[in-house]
Amino acid sequence: MRLFPLLLLAAAPMPGSAAAAPPQAAPAESRPAVLTPVVVARYPHDPQAFTEGLLWHRGHLYESVGLEGQSDVRRFDLASGRVLARATIPAGMFGEGLAVWKNALISLTWHGGVAYRWNAATLARIGAARYRGEGWGLTTLGDALVRSDGSATLTVHDPATMVVRRRIAVTINGKPIDQLNELEAVDGAILANVWRTPYLVRIDPASGRVTAVVDLRAIVAEVGLSNDIEAVANGIAWDAQGRRLFITGKRWPTLFEIRLPG
Repeated sequence: MRLFPLLLLAAAPMPGSAAAAPPQAAPAESRPAVLTPVVVARYPHDPQAFTEGLLWHRGHLYESVGLEGQSDVRRFDLASGRVLARATIPAGMFGEGLAVWKNALISLTWHGGVAYRWNAATLARIGAARYRGEGWGLTTLGDALVRSDGSATLTVHDPATMVVRRRIAVTINGKPIDQLNELEAVDGAILANVWRTPYLVRIDPASGRVTAVVDLRAIVAEVGLSNDIEAVANGIAWDAQGRRLFITGKRWPTLFEIRLPG
């Protein structure tokens, strides 16, 4: 997203940048903080997994893997990265975001307009529901599901029917920010990957305002897959009980546990 670096510079001075804000920058109290994560631990991750959704549920990581003909929903072991179980998403569908609701996993499809439901314990397919538009990221926020579609708008759905409840217009410094991809709810806020950038944004779901930008550039550089334009950061999981935050990317060989300052 070409606009994003400019909006980020308006948010706060980056390391090594001039301290003065651009003349048209938003007031200081509304500028998002720029956060540099600390890597707590590194774990193996399937380097063939085209990660679209990631979540933590009852002691395991679950992942939705994309690409037509290769899409699946899987459960894997954190320590070893070993896939413990998987279910194939129907042929012709491109698997996308993943969320959990009442011990059922819900996975999106990119262009299919179908949200599949899976038993979290067995990964058996137990239902489906329709929605309009593209499916990118998905997360559970309270009693609702929140979906991204690559635009600057998040859509809030009823988790049982996928009926739309409301929409959230996402802005940074008063400007819309699109390319919102994988989502994860963390302590009432929403973290989102910004597609093809080394950044996460933290979104206030009440106002849609970006309250923080997480700078993943050092982690992306460590992964070292710049020759693969599709191997972007994508995948956020939050272990609420253990207070652990995990990130990975498409075709990344590593899954990172990170800690954010503050």
